Amino acid sequence: MPAAPLPQKEIEDRLRELPGWSLEGDRIGCTYRLPSHFAAAALAVHVAAIQDELNHHSDLTLGYNTVALAVNSHDAGGKVTEKDLGLAARVAAVAPGHGAK
Repeated sequence: MPAAPLPQKEIEDRLRELPGWSLEGDRIGCTYRLPSHFAAAALAVHVAAIQDELNHHSDLTLGYNTVALAVNSHDAGGKVTEKDLGLAARVAAVAPGHGAK
């Protein structure tokens, strides 16, 4: 069964609980700055593991000392769903352990 898109107000309210995350068009996204390239790569691998566990994948970009994510749900017509906010919450919970700001 396809995921249901969430109303914009609910997305905005929920994003207030996820520091650094914002609504960008029809996606939610965040860019984390880390102390080194190695720390950024470690966070990217951790995020990839979470995405595989949830079977829900974002666009994930590794920079020199940054990791950027952008996500929406294709099965909801490219809109933001509960699955996207769940992924964002999981990433937000692990990012500080990698030194992300």
